[in-house]
Amino acid sequence: MKFQLLICTVTQRILGTATSAGAVHDLKLFRQSGVRLPNDTALIGDAGYQGLWRSHGQAITTHKATRASPLSADQRQENRVLAYTRQGIEHVIRRMKIFRVLKGIYRHRRRRFALRVQLIAALCNLTRARPA
Repeated sequence: MKFQLLICTVTQRILGTATSAGAVHDLKLFRQSGVRLPNDTALIGDAGYQGLWRSHGQAITTHKATRASPLSADQRQENRVLAYTRQGIEHVIRRMKIFRVLKGIYRHRRRRFALRVQLIAALCNLTRARPA
């Protein structure tokens, strides 16, 4: 079982979830989720989302090095900035995985996995909410 989160980098709130039953590529799961974002919204993804820029013009992913073409100094700097930006997102994912259901292999009823992910995301948003 796999789940995917749509997180705001500014507020660190979970905006949406997507789940799949089985091994599905990250980019395919994103496309199946049906999330539609405005074209001027920046979309930051990890290395599993290479090629996302084809469907979303403002997609930002890490640069990957190969033996034939190592990363330049500018590309390494861009990867560092992206990693610093994703640091808050990783903290949100850690808050989700505190719950044992999402930590390891899911061995319960498959049809309830999406509901459990959504409920845990709501709990994480509530604990993150700041009083006005």
